[in-house]
Amino acid sequence: MSVKIFECKRCGFCCQGESTVSLTPPEQESIAMFLGLNLSEFFERYTVKKGSRVEMKTINGHCIFFDEKEKICRIHPVKPSHCRRWPLHPSILKDRESFEIIKRTCPGFSPSATWEEVVDFIRYMGDTC
Repeated sequence: MSVKIFECKRCGFCCQGESTVSLTPPEQESIAMFLGLNLSEFFERYTVKKGSRVEMKTINGHCIFFDEKEKICRIHPVKPSHCRRWPLHPSILKDRESFEIIKRTCPGFSPSATWEEVVDFIRYMGDTC
């Protein structure tokens, strides 16, 4: 790949919103262990249940684990797979419009990156993104 597609700018845009990502049971256990908590403590302090989904709480419009001052994820070594992949997520593969929306909102994308290059890169990276 000759063009640098993406470089995280640590802006926190991807960590904000009224909702966060769903946590799988293994992710829940991994984060709780990383924080030195049992699951019930982890659920009480850091998560909300939305139907059958378990999500991280939000504070001031950001994921509870986003440190606004330092602009880092406080659980980075064990953050959920969806967070690790974002914004190079398979949803970009669906259509050019999805990519353009994500590219406009994320300053980490190279201005010259094309949808075709990003699609090729995501397919090349597979599950390692």
